[in-house]
Amino acid sequence: MPVAAFEGEVIVVDREEQVPEAMAYLRTQRVLGVDTEARPSFQRGIHYPTALVQIASHERCYLFRLTHIGMPQELADLFADGSICKVGLAFKDDINGLRRRRDFTPANCVDVQALVARYGILDLGLQKIFAICFGRKISKAQQLTNWENSHLTPEQARYASTDAWATLLIYEDLLAHEPLANEEVAALKREDKERMIEHQQEIQDQRLREQGIEPPPHLTLEEREAKQAQKRREARKRKRQRQKTKAERPQQAAQRQKTKDK
Repeated sequence: MPVAAFEGEVIVVDREEQVPEAMAYLRTQRVLGVDTEARPSFQRGIHYPTALVQIASHERCYLFRLTHIGMPQELADLFADGSICKVGLAFKDDINGLRRRRDFTPANCVDVQALVARYGILDLGLQKIFAICFGRKISKAQQLTNWENSHLTPEQARYASTDAWATLLIYEDLLAHEPLANEEVAALKREDKERMIEHQQEIQDQRLREQGIEPPPHLTLEEREAKQAQKRREARKRKRQRQKTKAERPQQAAQRQKTKDK
């Protein structure tokens, strides 16, 4: 697929005096695309604070370097303003990261991941959603770079702007189309699940054949679901039995003590 990238004006905001001008422009927009970046962590349990928040229109993207200016009150107020729609992907995580910088009550913040299934899109990654909607791909080459560097490289700035701009385009494209009926979405999800199971079975069959073992017959999805439902019923039955036994123990102990006293 051809590569897509934001081609508008990119403005890095790394000084507090730049914030009012940026806010004046952003508040003229009806819908904004948003994304955030943090320094990547390669150790379990270690997370770094949000270093960058990028906010894009079709023509312009502002990159707010929070490691330089903190989380300005004006920026927090923008995310709390219900009159402007802010669109992101996995937006809850982004919002929570920003609220750790300065708390606010988010308003009119839309996560495209919550919308795409209604349009028959089951993949939740930005690259895949964008490719499905527009037949173009987004480069992720800069994703794991250090967003706390003293200066952003041109490649980092373009990558960050593209992600925010892409969420805006996806949102507008979804709204321009009719969502599918619930039955159609359910059928697509079932087909996707069947394909996944079939792929897993093919891998398992290959491993068995390599060991000289003939694979057993495959269960249909309905048979698998019935088997899983039976296991859940048996598990619930065992749980109720354990609870009943536990509740009866004090009575049994009291009866034994009564018998012993006699």
